[in-house]
Amino acid sequence: MSGSSRRGSVNQKLLDRVAAGARDAGALVTAVRLADYDMPIYDGDLEQERGVPDGARAFQAAVAEHDALLIATPEHNGGYTALLKNAVDWLSRPLADGRTGVSLLSGKTAALVSASPGVLGGIRSQTALRIVLEKLGVIVLPQSMALGGAYDAFDQDGRLKDPVTDGVVRNIGRDLARLVGRLG
Repeated sequence: MSGSSRRGSVNQKLLDRVAAGARDAGALVTAVRLADYDMPIYDGDLEQERGVPDGARAFQAAVAEHDALLIATPEHNGGYTALLKNAVDWLSRPLADGRTGVSLLSGKTAALVSASPGVLGGIRSQTALRIVLEKLGVIVLPQSMALGGAYDAFDQDGRLKDPVTDGVVRNIGRDLARLVGRLG
């Protein structure tokens, strides 16, 4: 999943390369576009009055079906996006059967990547997201990629121009797939 809803997002392009590495390692990868899930800004009063929205329930179901998460986290003002934060907040809410939504995340493994036109590549967003995910019980791989200068890093087909960088990025997906395969 990508924390960006922008068409042509460099974070989505980077995520696509990581996913290719996971697929090469035999993983079944499902693309999740957060903007496709109708989830209002999390509000405890709204949840109490109307329950968990159908879009949030659908997102919970999508996460429940998978053993691992590949997350691209853009950086907005030094943190991860409101879209991604809202998705995590709704994901953690109680499930229809009464279990905590945190149970969907606890024990799952995740890989984080980020891309930015700046030199730091979005590393601060990864750090902030890592803190939240680890608090929710997610095992976050230490391997990550913060791709700086991202607007110039991709060719017209969405591939990374630098083959060494492309290999590093694809290996993140491969390593996640192999680890989950050994754990499963």
